[in-house]
Amino acid sequence: MRIIDRLFSCLVLFLGIAAVPVPPALAAETCPFISAQELAGAMPALKWSLISNQDGRGCIYQGGRGDTMMLTVFRNPDKDRAKELYATFVKTLGERMPLSAVSGIGDEGQGGTTAAGAQRQETSVVALSGDYILQISVYPTGRRADEALLGPLTQVARVAIGKVSKTSERFGDCEWLTEADADGFLDKSTLMVQRTGAGSCMMFDREANTMIVAVIAMSRDTVINMMKRTDPCKHVAIPELGSEAFGEHSCTKGNGNAVNIYVWKNGRQASILFAPVKPHPESGSVERLKAVAARVYGKL
Repeated sequence: MRIIDRLFSCLVLFLGIAAVPVPPALAAETCPFISAQELAGAMPALKWSLISNQDGRGCIYQGGRGDTMMLTVFRNPDKDRAKELYATFVKTLGERMPLSAVSGIGDEGQGGTTAAGAQRQETSVVALSGDYILQISVYPTGRRADEALLGPLTQVARVAIGKVSKTSERFGDCEWLTEADADGFLDKSTLMVQRTGAGSCMMFDREANTMIVAVIAMSRDTVINMMKRTDPCKHVAIPELGSEAFGEHSCTKGNGNAVNIYVWKNGRQASILFAPVKPHPESGSVERLKAVAARVYGKL
């Protein structure tokens, strides 16, 4: 189950990255899993605008009433791990809403809507297809989730499940990390390398110790504001990697053993994260992670 926990932790990280405002010029124009025409045909009563294509991991839409729809694709190393993760997704969704089986979506699927009194209103569908898991969720703003939305959302899932192989997630290769970067951080005998998007990669071992690199377009002004932010982590400047480079460690919230380095060049910021599951010789060590960050910096 530690591998499952790692996947959820990584999802939180990706969602955090996705929350960074994207200038209109950088916004994605298409979603690889469903076209604008297909989406309009599946949900004719609602109008959605695509605001972000998450490097092939999924798509984020905004509705005319301020609603949000998130379509996310999870690729797994094999079918057994996909089934394990799917069972966890169903269990987690079942804690928020009553679920029922939905037919015609891959190998199996579940969908449901939160109760009227739920703090956060949500309608979701999660489906399993071979090595892939698809989850689509709608979060209404200022009103309750309509159970009538489940039918159209299921139709969206039926279209998208046939295109999940278009995800940019790949196992065994990564443009930002190599096995050599795992030295001193991860168990190389059980190492797995995963390309999780056009600008992101991760490596993890059997214990679920994880190293992640995520690269996104970002203005220098935004980076400077990040350097000045007050958060529960200790900050340290890293001038040898540029005046915009800094590290975070010893966080009092989240994984206190983790260390994160941010570097910026040519209009792009890269975050280099080492997140051990328990105290590790390199816990909170900005100094050792700088060598990995320097190699990433050289590729920007």
